[in-house]
Amino acid sequence: MCVNNNMPEVRRKRLKQILYKKKILRVLEASNGLTGLIVENTKVDNKEYDAMWLSSLCDSTLKGKPDNEVIDFSSRVKTIEEIMEVTSKPIIVDGDTGGHVEHFIYNVKTLERIGVSAVIIEDKKGLKQNSLLGNKAVQILEDKEIFADKIKKGKSHLQTDDFMIIARVESFIAGKDVEDAMDRADAYVKAGADGIMIHSYKNDGQEILDFITRFKIKYVNIPLVVVPTAYNQFKEHELFDRGANIVIYANQLLRSSYKVMTMVAEQILKDECSKDVSENYCASMEEILKVIGDSSD
Repeated sequence: MCVNNNMPEVRRKRLKQILYKKKILRVLEASNGLTGLIVENTKVDNKEYDAMWLSSLCDSTLKGKPDNEVIDFSSRVKTIEEIMEVTSKPIIVDGDTGGHVEHFIYNVKTLERIGVSAVIIEDKKGLKQNSLLGNKAVQILEDKEIFADKIKKGKSHLQTDDFMIIARVESFIAGKDVEDAMDRADAYVKAGADGIMIHSYKNDGQEILDFITRFKIKYVNIPLVVVPTAYNQFKEHELFDRGANIVIYANQLLRSSYKVMTMVAEQILKDECSKDVSENYCASMEEILKVIGDSSD
């Protein structure tokens, strides 16, 4: 019997299966059906993306809204389902802070049911400020025990062992040191977190490397997630060799599309026609329709 890879019960478990087999994963942002298809189909030589990252930043930005959890959960789920309908790779969802624990336990049950593989929640509280703003914004960390309890309660309401709750440690974003980051990671692992994501807005990446080294000495088998947006000079193998298991490219499709779309919009106004931009910056409609496919397929 042919296995349909986008069925919820099949898709949900694939992230853990790939992690067990490969130990290292490459993940790219997807924010709608089209970008999902790009992640699904892009291959270079023997390389491809293992999973998709559904960023709250990208989702809210594409709706013209700030990245402060203003987009409600039902809207996020609709976006996820649009992507799931046309793709088959595992999905990791950016869950922001996870919200109130009473809401979080229902949200993880929904994500698990529809076939999402993992949610990543960050240990901040109050009105969300994007982490890459760093010390330009007020970044308030949640009490580690309160956040650990949120993880524990979320885990207790899951129906399968397939779904992963990953804790995002924001110590460096709040100006804390590696000791604070390790202290928080310890609490979250003990609470049952299936993995740890460590984040930084600093360009040199040194605190990330320090944390990876410390964390992997203590937790060899706990998946560690990094997002090299600020420290993008590092090659994947450098992060993997240090001990990272998942590298997420979190917003590059959004940022590149915004830059090109703005340039095209300005050029049309200057030229008073679209000939130049169509020839130099636009894919043909045939190329796009080929990616989308025929509804009769």
